[in-house]
Amino acid sequence: MLINLTELFSCQGKVKTYTQNLEMEQFHGPNGMYEIVEKEPVVLTITHTGEKKLEIQGEAKLTLLMPCDRCLDPVKVPFRLSIEEELDMNQSDEERVEALDEQPYVSGYSLDVDRLIASELMVNLPMKVLCREDCKGICRKCGKNLNEGACGCDDSVPDPRMSVIQDIFKQFKEV
Repeated sequence: MLINLTELFSCQGKVKTYTQNLEMEQFHGPNGMYEIVEKEPVVLTITHTGEKKLEIQGEAKLTLLMPCDRCLDPVKVPFRLSIEEELDMNQSDEERVEALDEQPYVSGYSLDVDRLIASELMVNLPMKVLCREDCKGICRKCGKNLNEGACGCDDSVPDPRMSVIQDIFKQFKEV
């Protein structure tokens, strides 16, 4: 959803509150696409602080469906995003790139709410997602979820000191 920012420039100190619904159904993160299973309208308060400079404050609540890092089961991960941004509409896109302040959610005098939320989500993604703290993961051999029970695969680890002898037996084994 786009917000036209030109209506705020009529007078300094003008404040306007917007309540926008998120249109995106999926979030493209660094490790894949995540479905948005729950979302509330985004509330943004935009203040014109003078000289075409804007201050954005807001809040967004949504829940992503992400895979557990150990067993790959889907996990609902809630997010409560607090948004605080400052926009200098006097700068060109090239000047923003030079200042390392790229704002892909601003195009001309339009603010893309979905891109703003996606940008905030990218910063707030957790390092590791687990379905539970004691998640056992999946079997390395057969891929069975070990939280549901044992798979029966041989998981014994041979003594590393015997690896040289095992290599000799493998070389002389008849096929």
